[in-house]
Amino acid sequence: MSEQVAAELRRAIAVHSRRVVDSSAFAGTVFCVIVANAALLGVETYSGVVQEWHGALKATEHVFLAAFTIEILLRAAAHADRPRDFFRDPWNVFDVLVVALAFLPFARENATVLRLLRLARVLRAARFLPQLRIVIVAVGKSLPGTLSFLLVGALLLYVYAMVGWVFFSDDNPEHFGSLGRAALTLFLLITLDGLGDAVRAALEISRWTIVYFASFVLLGSFLLVNLLIGVVINSLEEARELEKERELEESEVPSGRPPRTDDGTESLRAQLDAARRALDGIEANLAPSRQPCGCRGTAEGELVGAGEPVP
Repeated sequence: MSEQVAAELRRAIAVHSRRVVDSSAFAGTVFCVIVANAALLGVETYSGVVQEWHGALKATEHVFLAAFTIEILLRAAAHADRPRDFFRDPWNVFDVLVVALAFLPFARENATVLRLLRLARVLRAARFLPQLRIVIVAVGKSLPGTLSFLLVGALLLYVYAMVGWVFFSDDNPEHFGSLGRAALTLFLLITLDGLGDAVRAALEISRWTIVYFASFVLLGSFLLVNLLIGVVINSLEEARELEKERELEESEVPSGRPPRTDDGTESLRAQLDAARRALDGIEANLAPSRQPCGCRGTAEGELVGAGEPVP
């Protein structure tokens, strides 16, 4: 009985907390607190203001930390009936880490670590901006494709840097005197910065150098960059789909009710079963009344008895 009472209490706490957390007023308030915290970090970069208002700024920081702590507790209370779901959301895990680490002694004693943690709170603004959240998720999903892009780009740079060192190291040691200098020069050429000067200097060596630079610009500036754009666009589409699924799940659980697991198939199947049983009942009722032979025989007997031929 006590477990049932505890379960009911957790469910009631979750329902009331979810109403507060899902409200637009709560989201707007938290977003304003995050923006104010970012403004405070900007103000603290001015040494004169810090010296004059040190006490007030310190107290304001404690107020912000208390506000963020209350927010996390309310979000955790909204999942009191299903606590595991709270940590399945990466944003919740990020929020807990950012706020909880600020209470640890090593963070409070190290001013640099504490500033970085306070700066991380600004990133929490993405939670309340769906489009920014999609972009951040897309960046995370594009990392595997970006790693492949970097490997291909590094291979291209290495090959062209070695070729450039072989042909241009004697005539242009400033840009192709070593493998590192050649790779740095070609990396800058990917952005097309200084391409004209590099081509003019190379043409003084040989006219065939135009093939070297043209092929590198074609592969590096156009092909590789377009591949990277394709990876990012694909990741954006995946992030949009995840955001739609997340919004659908949140809309299906507005007040603590479990999400609907079927899409109307079960109810349609139940209706078909009921209709089938009704048809079976009708056929069973009609079966005893079907006596065509007996009825025909009786009618024919009466006709024969009357001395009339049977048709």
